[in-house]
Amino acid sequence: MSDRLVLGLGAGAIFLAIGLVVVTLLAGSVGRSGVARALETIDIRYAPGSASPADESLAERIGPTVRQFSALGRAVAPRGAAAAMQRRLDHAGNPPGWPAERVVELQGLGLLVLAFAGAVLGWLLGLSPGGMVVAVLLGAALGFAAPFLAVYDRGVRRQQLIRRQLPDALDLLTLSVEAGLGFDAALAQVATAMPGPLAREFARMLQEMQMGQRRAEALRALVARTTVTELKTIGLALVQAGELGIPIAGVLREQARQMRVKRRQRAEETARKLPVKVIFPLVLCLFPALFIVVIGPGVLNVMAAFSR
Repeated sequence: MSDRLVLGLGAGAIFLAIGLVVVTLLAGSVGRSGVARALETIDIRYAPGSASPADESLAERIGPTVRQFSALGRAVAPRGAAAAMQRRLDHAGNPPGWPAERVVELQGLGLLVLAFAGAVLGWLLGLSPGGMVVAVLLGAALGFAAPFLAVYDRGVRRQQLIRRQLPDALDLLTLSVEAGLGFDAALAQVATAMPGPLAREFARMLQEMQMGQRRAEALRALVARTTVTELKTIGLALVQAGELGIPIAGVLREQARQMRVKRRQRAEETARKLPVKVIFPLVLCLFPALFIVVIGPGVLNVMAAFSR
């Protein structure tokens, strides 16, 4: 092994160790934001167990380093990135361990770490100066985008879970209202009986109404925090019912019926997509082996006949 390769591996290992130490410290560097603390209070009251505990703050120990990473992330981020990040965090449920400040810090840290990793990799591969610049830029872009992609993926999976839970929650809400409970009490019943992200959203809506917000405003805030089309439709229908004086029980009953129809349609759509998805592994994996077994002996016989 050449001395240059050994030196490069040693430098990369040292920087990786330093990066791991910094990441470990940053994991607890930011305390819970106001939204995270409020959501933890909601979970304790309505939906216990749906949120994970947050770490203790270590900002006093590495405050200057944290501020440098945050400043770097804010300087590189385009205009409007902070609002987009907060919107994605709302879709992801505002995880207690992922306030917006921590995501910005990790973007700055990832930019530096992966830019250096790209430089080390380009040096080990013996790239030209232009190739080194490209490797550094690609590493920096990947490190900057990785935290945002992680938040986006968590938000997408959470919204899919909300979509799956919505029909059952709406049926329970309809039954509770028709049994004589008020709308707020029925929401509290659903938030208590059904653990999951949808129950957490209902619990947050109840908390906002108890803090003095009007029901229509709380419903509009719920609609703004989700990407599920069905939940948006239900929220806007309830807002219109409240403004027009329409009985909520009838609106909920009709929305529950439509949700059952849509759930059946989604199941049928998934079943119809299955044959198309099966074609690719069938063609790539099964057909070659089948051709070898079926045509192989004939090909060998033909080759033997021509060889004679």
